[in-house]
Amino acid sequence: MALDLTAIRADTMGCDGLAHFNNAGASLPPNAVVDTVITHLRREQTIGGYEAMAEAADRTAAVYNSVAKLIGGQPSEIAYLESATKAWDLAFYGFRLQPGDRVLVDRARYPSYAVSMIQVAHRRGAVIEVVQSDHTGQLDLDDLVRRLDTGVKLVALTHIPTDSGLINPIAAAGAACRAAGVPLLVDACQSVGQLAVDVEALQCDMLTSAGRKFLRGPRGTGFLWVRESWLDRIEPLVLDTWGSTWTGPDSYQLAPTARRFESFERSVAVMLGLGAAADYALDVGMPAIEQRVLALGARLRAELAAVPGVRVHHVGAAECGIVCFTVDTITSLDLRMALAARGINTSVTMPQAGAVEGGDAISPQRVRASVHYYNTEAEIEALATTVAELTA
Repeated sequence: MALDLTAIRADTMGCDGLAHFNNAGASLPPNAVVDTVITHLRREQTIGGYEAMAEAADRTAAVYNSVAKLIGGQPSEIAYLESATKAWDLAFYGFRLQPGDRVLVDRARYPSYAVSMIQVAHRRGAVIEVVQSDHTGQLDLDDLVRRLDTGVKLVALTHIPTDSGLINPIAAAGAACRAAGVPLLVDACQSVGQLAVDVEALQCDMLTSAGRKFLRGPRGTGFLWVRESWLDRIEPLVLDTWGSTWTGPDSYQLAPTARRFESFERSVAVMLGLGAAADYALDVGMPAIEQRVLALGARLRAELAAVPGVRVHHVGAAECGIVCFTVDTITSLDLRMALAARGINTSVTMPQAGAVEGGDAISPQRVRASVHYYNTEAEIEALATTVAELTA
């Protein structure tokens, strides 16, 4: 299905005079998202925060429906949270791992999650095992299968990492985990909104994502999806009387849905904005969005690779709309700043010393240019041309 690019760009205020290639950080929200947030804030200003929340009860309930439809889950399996990190932490820490319990992770894991794993290993004696990457840089499925046994309590994998264009083979990994009877937690922070994500196709049991990245939602939004069969097997790290009921002096009962992972206090305005972003993506069509993002990512890689002195960093057998590159004659940070001065937004990936294993060296900083479906071919050409001019 073809996208109406003219209408989409007209509906995206930041497209006027700016080439935004920092969608892996935060995409430009469409008017529908911004208007939804502002309208609710105006109601809070007019009638009061609690009153506006009560008035919007049906619309906040609809957010769960929209997010569930976006990823192929059920509304009762969705928990609204303020970030993907909070969502991931609640799922991970909810396993209450014991000494000797093994957790399998991939090398592409997000640094914040790596730190959480180290903390659990130190505090509880859990064993964190890193599944190796194959010759392409993606998850080595054979190594994953070799490590799966009864001692493994959880597998936590990254669909798309923050610092490369890699698309990990999560569906195949999910099939292996299901065959072994081991739950799979997927970090889909960079994939929801740029790929057509379906939790049944991925065969995962938990999935987390953010609103601000490719989904084009507000900052301060995220969600956790937990398969219904796993809801009662992990317990939320913290509780209040929103996610549970105080049933007696020394007893409580968890909410019957994934909302047991939520807390009462949240911004209703940005929650509604997340729902508007999910609806917008569904209206545009995720298959069409994925097709365009992948095509634009491939074009940007080809354009940059043709520039003398530019090295495009390829990782994995399949790559998405995130393109990372370095230049011989200028630092990545200086190049990002020079591009920004010319109205081109990119970002810089920061190397993490903790990611080094064996004899690996710390990778250099890389410029990260992440496309979205509202970007144009002309913007891609302008980015490559400007990089060539700045590095000549």
